[in-house]
Amino acid sequence: MASAQVTGTTAQRPHTDGGAGSRGRARDWAEIQERMLVPLYQAVYRRLEVGPATSLLGLGCRSGLALLLAAERGAQVAGLEPEEELRELAEGRHLRVAAAGGIDRSEQGVPRSAYSLVTVFEQLTYVRDPARLVVEAAGRTLQGGQVVLASWGPPERCESASVLEVARRRSGRAQTPDPFALSAPGVLELLCAGAGLRPAGSGRVSCPFAYPELDSAVRGMLATGLYEAAIEEWGPALVAKELEEALHPYVQPDASVRMANVFRYVVADQPR
Repeated sequence: MASAQVTGTTAQRPHTDGGAGSRGRARDWAEIQERMLVPLYQAVYRRLEVGPATSLLGLGCRSGLALLLAAERGAQVAGLEPEEELRELAEGRHLRVAAAGGIDRSEQGVPRSAYSLVTVFEQLTYVRDPARLVVEAAGRTLQGGQVVLASWGPPERCESASVLEVARRRSGRAQTPDPFALSAPGVLELLCAGAGLRPAGSGRVSCPFAYPELDSAVRGMLATGLYEAAIEEWGPALVAKELEEALHPYVQPDASVRMANVFRYVVADQPR
């Protein structure tokens, strides 16, 4: 069970209208898409031996599955999520998740301003200024603690790349962030070094995106948040239609949909 509250982040995702559509996509994230990244979460937690001695802050924790998995290992977890709909879903899982203006306090009421582990599993994909977000993560990490940054792997190793291209093609002047901008070798390490962190290792994790049928695949991909600008520009029906077409090469004989993907993470130390 999560037990700590946290303050808000300065980094934000692209604007959504907060209406029924975005709320439905938030639920689709929690019910369909979030589990696709479980291999990434678990690989990091195993490598860092996350457990009762860990105080963990998830920056951009979305609906909180990564926090739940850490809490099951005994970690004291907290989350930060700027989107209200996702934050409500995390709170429905009995997690302590805040947006801007929260106050860090431990379960005993002792102020907490830093954590032994800060994870940025998804948010780097959404922000305009990743370096600023990494500086924030470093500032919330205890001396001797660690920061984990994650991103998509190389596009040639990710079958979802062609499907994500729909977001870029239909985003208009909003210029949706490139999900593969940080996938080149050494980019995450440079971000860490620029924030005063010391890169201490990295890894690649296979995260196949698998859905029982095409409708779930469309809803899951729309829930990533990368299509918001395209939806505002063209409407959800047209974007969903193009997604169906892009997904057709990955439909299996049993009507399920499967795309092989690789995600990359970097572990960095906060010097003492």
